[in-house]
Amino acid sequence: MSDKKVRVRFAPSPTGGLHLGGVRTVLFNYLFAKKHGGDFVLRIEDTDQSRYVKGAEEYILECLEWCGLKPDESPVTGGKYAPYRQSERKAIYREYAERLVMQGHAYYAFDTPEELDHNRKEIPNFQYGHAYRDTLRNSLTLKQQQVDQLLAAGEPHVIRIKMPENENIHFEDMIRGHVSFDTSQSDDKVLLKADGMPTYHLAVVVDDYLMKITHAFRGEEWLPSAPVHLLLWEYLGWKADMPQWAHLPLILKPDGHGKLSKRDGARLGFPVYAMSWLDEKTGELTPGFRELGFLPEAFLNLLVMLGWNDGTDNEIFTLDELIEKFSIERVNKAGAKFDFEKAKWFNSEWIKRSDAKSLKSDVIKVLTDKGVVVKDEKLLLTVIDLVKERCTLLPDFYHQSSYFFEQPKEYDLASVKPKWTDAKTEFFNAFISMLGNTEASFEPADLEQSFKSLAEEKGIKAGELMLPFRIMLVGGKFGPHVFDIAVLLGKKETIGRIEKALEAFNN
Repeated sequence: MSDKKVRVRFAPSPTGGLHLGGVRTVLFNYLFAKKHGGDFVLRIEDTDQSRYVKGAEEYILECLEWCGLKPDESPVTGGKYAPYRQSERKAIYREYAERLVMQGHAYYAFDTPEELDHNRKEIPNFQYGHAYRDTLRNSLTLKQQQVDQLLAAGEPHVIRIKMPENENIHFEDMIRGHVSFDTSQSDDKVLLKADGMPTYHLAVVVDDYLMKITHAFRGEEWLPSAPVHLLLWEYLGWKADMPQWAHLPLILKPDGHGKLSKRDGARLGFPVYAMSWLDEKTGELTPGFRELGFLPEAFLNLLVMLGWNDGTDNEIFTLDELIEKFSIERVNKAGAKFDFEKAKWFNSEWIKRSDAKSLKSDVIKVLTDKGVVVKDEKLLLTVIDLVKERCTLLPDFYHQSSYFFEQPKEYDLASVKPKWTDAKTEFFNAFISMLGNTEASFEPADLEQSFKSLAEEKGIKAGELMLPFRIMLVGGKFGPHVFDIAVLLGKKETIGRIEKALEAFNN
């Protein structure tokens, strides 16, 4: 670690939903920065205006806010190195592209899209690089006078890097160790497009330099671009300031074969985006972890375990604990298989560990969205603590707690009627009379004892009565201890529910 202040960045393109792999990249950036007292920068890479999607930038910011990964510098918060949208930095990039041309490390290319398409069709595996550049229309093959005339006339052109032949370049990756490349395997990437916008390759290098980024975390799919970036750092004279790179392992499909995609989620029935994303052009809604009912703490926890561990068997970490324990040395090289059942386990564990007050607003939203009115928030807090161990996702709180605030709309009669008898009707009528006695105790343990004693008196096994009693109170075969439910409902409500259910059971 150098003496420079640690500065990391997440630089997404505003083109759609945020994949869980993208959020994991944010998380690793954030943990590394906070571990070392550094800054986490959000930079929007919107140079490809043809792929820009309205609302995508706001979506990204909302995702980070939901996750609790707040940038120190961003297009919204500003900062010393503003602007943080590449489209607003357009004027900066041409200077560096032109400098590369002057040095002989880049060149103007005047080929039309139609000419390039023709070459791709006619030449197998065509690449604009050392093998074919001398046969194409560029400043390497045209005379200087022709180039000057074309530029003066405003002829559309791009600027391409001139990749050297048969050079071996290398760097030390923080995760993968020594990585080397043969430059002959790389084509002459476009650095500046015809519209004056930079491509990712130029912009990422220029911006990382100007924003003094010290460490760059990105997915391993960017490794093939590394030779271009390495050379740009060298050619621009900034090699000493190049960030340390860490190429993160892929998040794989559940079977381990290939990178997890949106299609996999749709096919297998789970989200791959942090939050739901509505594509305004197609009308397609892609579901997200937030809307499915994941807590942000659980989402981050499951993400960090996809490729990292602290060297122990512990799997549950708060964000503060992750900041304390995180080290890049413990990030794996191999891809991590995504397991949705394991993801749900993380969420259930976090629901169990969360106190009722922290869950209250989420549970109220779940209930009100289903038309359940919560008037007694003190009761709600008690209910949350009572049922949270039974909930895997936040919407489960509706099924597990709505009956505390409204009477069952229907009963699981199929579980009651086949074994229903007049003797059981008589028992519950007697139980109602017993509850109506103002002197009778209405605490769970005492209520249970009275229930069982009455059953014994009536010559009925208590076990045969417990399920009907539960269904009377909640409508089905679920919920916490039935006598806890009765006590929370209160004596009057419990009697009313028994009376109403008896009518249904006896019809």
